[in-house]
This record gives sequence, C-alpha cells and structure tokens, in this order.
Amino acid sequence: MFSVGDREVLRTRLVAAARQDPQVDAAALLGSAARGEEDRWSDIDLALRLTPGADPGEVADQWARQLRQHEAVVDQLDVHASGALYRVFLLASTLQVDLSFWPHGRLVTGGAPVRLLFGRADDTTTDPRSRPDAMEPLRSGWLHALHARSALARGRSWQAVWMLEGLRNQLVALYCRRYDLPTHEGRGVDALPAAVRAELAATLTPTTDPAALHHTFRVLTALLLAEAAHQALPVPAGLEAALEELVLSAAPHGAPPRPALVPRSGRGPTMPP
Repeated sequence: MFSVGDREVLRTRLVAAARQDPQVDAAALLGSAARGEEDRWSDIDLALRLTPGADPGEVADQWARQLRQHEAVVDQLDVHASGALYRVFLLASTLQVDLSFWPHGRLVTGGAPVRLLFGRADDTTTDPRSRPDAMEPLRSGWLHALHARSALARGRSWQAVWMLEGLRNQLVALYCRRYDLPTHEGRGVDALPAAVRAELAATLTPTTDPAALHHTFRVLTALLLAEAAHQALPVPAGLEAALEELVLSAAPHGAPPRPALVPRSGRGPTMPP
C-alpha cells in the first residue's frame, strides 16, 4: 500500500519530468489535488498539454517507458475522452497514476477545478459538458430499461440485475444534476439529501427473485419519469407509455397487475417495507 509521502515523491518527479520534456508546454493537476480535497486514498492525476505537432500516443509511450523504469507498473489502460488520451497506470503499491495527454491549444478538464503548474492559464478551458445534458441520462435510462425488460422476459435474472443497476445509475446522475453535484462515476451520490439516498437504497434488491426484480424495475422507471418531470425536461411524447409497456411486458407469468406509472413532482413510488 502506497503512503501519502510515496505519492508526493512520485508526483514531484513527474512534474519535474514534464518541465523538462520539450514536447510538453503546460501541465496541471486535476481531480482531488486540484480541488484541495486529497486524502489517504487519492491518486495522481496529471494533465500534460503537448506542443504543436506532438503525437499523444507517441508521447504517452515515452512516458510509460520512463515510468516503468522507476516504478513497479502492474498494468495500464488507455481511455480516449474529450479529445485527450488518458493513460492510466496501476502500480504494485496500488497507487493509480492518471497521465492525460492533450493536443496543443487545449487543456480540458470536464468542468472540474484545475491547478495549473506551468504554462498559460488563459489556455485552460472548460469542457462544455461540465454541466451534463439531462437528456443523456434520461435516454440512457430508457435504453437500460429496454434491456432490463428483455432480460426479465427471458428469465435472465443476473443480466436483469446488471441492467437495473445501470438504470439506477442514470437516475443517480439526474438527481446529482438537480443538486448541482458531480454526476460522473457516482461521485456526487453520497452528498445527495438523506431522503433521496433512502429512496435509492430502497431500490437495491438483495435477491435475484424475478418478482422482486420486476418490482424494482417498476419503481426505477417511475422514479426516472418523476425526476424528468421535476426538472421539466422535454420528455419525448410517448416515452411514459413506452416505459409502462416495458414494465408490463416484463412481468413474471401470473404476476398481479400494478398501477400505471404516474410521475409526480420530483417523486415516484417507493419500495414497500
């Protein structure tokens, strides 16, 4: 397990290397270090903006070779997002090191705070997606609902659990958007009001029983519609009816009929005790 001192030493070395690299003209800390919220479990999140003509993949490979010379790297993962290449390293110490390589003239940070280390501050921009389009989680929600329906109808309970979790995550994103909290990767969910968290907790089904999963499906779709109504989203005509049909057609054989999904202002049905 890495120590806070280990993390600081490595980050200092990485920043020094960035200053010396002729292919890097700006660097910034992202994540918890930029927000002033680092704790024992925080990782290293360093953004590097490249000089004109520098290839992000080639520069990332050079940095990976240098890191492996000095650190025990278990594995690495590339993620392409917002025009940058994120190379994520897992060290044997369990420290995560995120190095992002940005094209010249752009240093986008997803709307999160940036702690500029060197380079021109006025070149640092904000990702236009910093406040996410609420229609994206709504649409992802109905997409997960489609697959939850087919999983339940086919008797694939474990796949249904997976899809219902995805549906719940989209609902979480909408809630976080309402309360101006981070929507990505559940980072704002613990700061939601207790009543909202309790409502979400009630949709955690500790079983693969088809009837219980179907009830969770009904509750989640109703909550999704209710939150869309609360935020006055331009819900497509026919979406409520389509979700109702998904729920009805997924019902286990012989299940009793349930009341229609009726969204209310920011609230939906809750799970019974």
